[in-house]
Parts: sequence; structure tokens; C-alpha cells
Amino acid sequence: MKLSIRHETHYEYSAPLQYALQHLCLTPQANAHQAVEAWQVSAPGHLHAQRDGWGNLAHSWSMVRQRDARHVFRGSVTAHGVVRTAPSAELVDEPAAPHAALYLRSTALTAADAALADLGRAHLAGRAAVADALLALADAVAAHVVYRAGATHVGTTAAEALALGAGVCQDQAHVFIAACRAAGLPARYVSGYFHSPSAHQLASHAWADVCIDPATRRWLAIDVTHRCAMDERHVRLAIGPDYAACAPVRGVRQGGGEETLRVRVLIDAHPPGQA
Repeated sequence: MKLSIRHETHYEYSAPLQYALQHLCLTPQANAHQAVEAWQVSAPGHLHAQRDGWGNLAHSWSMVRQRDARHVFRGSVTAHGVVRTAPSAELVDEPAAPHAALYLRSTALTAADAALADLGRAHLAGRAAVADALLALADAVAAHVVYRAGATHVGTTAAEALALGAGVCQDQAHVFIAACRAAGLPARYVSGYFHSPSAHQLASHAWADVCIDPATRRWLAIDVTHRCAMDERHVRLAIGPDYAACAPVRGVRQGGGEETLRVRVLIDAHPPGQA
């Protein structure tokens, strides 16, 4: 599937900014699942590209004191381009990628309590058919953490989301990852996009990779929200141990007063045969 994507983040502040620094994980990379035909990222300042510790292609930009302190700051970070996807749900890491064992470590957002550990053991014990077991776990997580926008926030932990029984894709991915790690399977967070023909404007999406063979660095991608393996509707942006490690946009600022933030994601599929 060939997808055109545009991701816009618009900022406006009530007072002059003294300093701003942002880290952007907004650049998809080519792999067995996707080919990046064109991609561009723009920001209010000069972009510095770097490879982060998880292998993502990231960018940073900064601003020091507005020249005219009489005016408030308005600006946008935009990422857009074209990605061609395949229905493959499996990926093999490059030799230089972090070892799968690193994704067994819990984080503040994915620490497993007794309920999460029980959930993992109940569905992954034995693991005779790993793919089937992981999809069964995804079904269970989606049933226990019902998708409900506004029920949680970016700092909600996996344990809190499971206890609440509601959340968004980020929470469902965190619960799934915590349960997998508690059962001894390395798992990591994936940020990206999901194309739904019925929804022209979407938010960013999140799912999980699970290492099904550490010796060969093979991973299987599971979308808990849609209770399926990754397919041609998914576009991968970045990976990490949790949301905090690979958020599309994160940063710090000094000054600025109240912040008004607007995010818009547009995804269009090219008809078959269209160049």
C-alpha cells in the first residue's frame, strides 16, 4: 500500500519564549515492512540529525530568546512524505541494533505489578505457538483496557491503565509490553501511523514488537488496539522501551506562558496502480 502522510504540530504561546529545545522522532526508516519514497521534516529552527540509542533517525532543534520580546511565538513542526508498505508483520534487526535482552528491562511506564504478571503468564506460559499466544494476549489486553480517549494521560503507567480498565493505544501497548516482559519475552514500543479508510484525520498510533527468536533477532509486531499483527495499514516511525523513549515530539522550554497545541495527522492511500 502506498500512503501519503502529513503530520503537523502547531504551537502558540501567550508570552515570549526564552528557550526551547525539542527532540523529534518523526522520520520512518526503510525495512522489510516499508519503503520510504520521500520524507521531509521542518521545524522553526535548524534541524540536527542524529541516530539515537535505539536506532531511530531523530532530529533536534533549539531556539534561544525571541528577537522581539513584544511578540509571542507561533510555530509548527511538520513531517510529510510517501511510504510504501507491505503486509509483513515480522522484522529482523540489523546486527548493530540493541540486543533484545535490553527490552526485558522494565521502565517507569511499563513496570509489571502482580496483575500484569498474571496476565502475561496466563497467555504466554508454554508458548507452543508464539504468534497465536501473542494475538490471544492482545485480545485480552484490548478487553481489559477498553479504548477510551481522554481516560489517561502520557504519564499513565501500564499498571494504572490495567487497574482503570481504559486507555488509548499507548496504554494498551504498555500493558501488552509489561505482560510480555513479565513472561520472559523481550518487547518494545512502536510509534507510527495507522491508515483507516473511514477516518481521514487520525492521531499517531502505537503498537508493540515482541522478540520471538533472540538468536536470529526476529520480531513480531502486534497491534493491540486493532487486535491484529502489523500489516500494510501500519507505518513505523520509531521504537524504544516505552512511549517516553520514542515520542514523536518531546522537549523542554523556558518562558512562553500558556501553551496552545494543535496536532493534525492526514493519511491518504494511493489507488492501486497509481504512481
